[in-house]
Parts: sequence; structure tokens; C-alpha cells
Amino acid sequence: MPKPKAGTGQKNLIAHNLVELRRRHRYSQRLLAYKLQLAGYDMDKNVITRIETNRRYVTDIELKAFCEVFGVSYEDLIDGKQDDRTVGF
Repeated sequence: MPKPKAGTGQKNLIAHNLVELRRRHRYSQRLLAYKLQLAGYDMDKNVITRIETNRRYVTDIELKAFCEVFGVSYEDLIDGKQDDRTVGF
């Protein structure tokens, strides 16, 4: 059975928003992978790269992990509705 894709052929809906969140928090992909691992999620830099470049589907557990690490809701991660209050600068 074929896996679903967005109308644009993308494999996930969070690629752009994940990049934006990382930039807003000033995290490299390596630092994000480290923070995810500290939170108990087994993801490395290569997984993050593939998600951000839309070459990989995202699991529900990965969505949860990103939301926890960045302190955003699922809607914020998927729809990109974060605001400046989510970053403590």
C-alpha cells in the first residue's frame, strides 16, 4: 500500500517548521539530536536531516519528542503557528 504524501509530494508536514524552530532556539541538528537523546528519544542527526529535507516520514513518537523538546503544541509544529513567546530570549 502506498504511503500518503501531501499534495506537494512531501513526506511530512513539519520539515520547514522544524528548521524554523531549530533556528529560533539556535540549535544545530547535532544539538537537537543530543537534547532528544537526553529526553529519552533515540534520534540522531541523520534522522533530523532526512526529516528536514522531506526525505522521511515522521512517526507520532517523533512528533511528541519534538514538541516536548521545543515546548510547542502539535498544532504549532505542524501548522507553524509558533510565536516569539515560545523562545526564552
